Amino acid sequence: MPQRLDRIDLLRAAAMLWMTAYHLCFDLDFFGFIDADFYRDPFWTWQRTAIVSLFLFTAGLSQAVAVHQGQNWARFWRRWLQVAGAAVLVTAGSVLMFPHSFIYFGVLHGIAVMLIVVRATAGWGAWLWVLGGVVIGLKFAAPHAIALWPALEVFNGPALNWLGLISRKPITEDYVPLVPWLGVMWWGMAAGQWALRQRPEWLGAAQAGASGARRALVTLGRWSLTYYLLHQPVLLGLVWLLVQTR
Repeated sequence: MPQRLDRIDLLRAAAMLWMTAYHLCFDLDFFGFIDADFYRDPFWTWQRTAIVSLFLFTAGLSQAVAVHQGQNWARFWRRWLQVAGAAVLVTAGSVLMFPHSFIYFGVLHGIAVMLIVVRATAGWGAWLWVLGGVVIGLKFAAPHAIALWPALEVFNGPALNWLGLISRKPITEDYVPLVPWLGVMWWGMAAGQWALRQRPEWLGAAQAGASGARRALVTLGRWSLTYYLLHQPVLLGLVWLLVQTR
């Protein structure tokens, strides 16, 4: 029976709570309660980068543990289908909410693709650190390459911009392409493999005498996909009720 490692679930829960606060502010801005620029203000754009990084790094850690504990491909694909199905639901919901900027390759879409790549390369050892760095570096190299070779402008188009080799961000409410984010998940996998060999206690284990708050956070981390799908409809509903009383 696979063993859950509580500290990974706690990291995931921290990302979920941070994301919830971020999205609540986004919804308050959408309905006019606050005035914030979530697309250009570094206060918000850097928060988004940090939240997505924490999500993907934790996903890499989880894959390292799954491989270490002998998860077979059949179990992997069952979980993958849940993520891919959730990504389809996100796209459908965003089409209704933002028909001109709907989400076609957001965080769940990116995770679905990256999980396959990271799982297939789990045996590459220390090379994952190098590959992760290269992929992250491509984010900064791509705009210069496109400026030098106009033929590369094709990567800005909707057919290929999910790769992330772009010089301008597409119009969409959530965008998590392979470059640079695959590099973050590769680093999570590499860090998890190192920790399992050298410092397994850092990843933690279930604690029978854990406090109620810790247990609640661990539970949130374990049900992160369900929470991710439900939190925005709930937040939007609450803010809409606030609108009705204003």
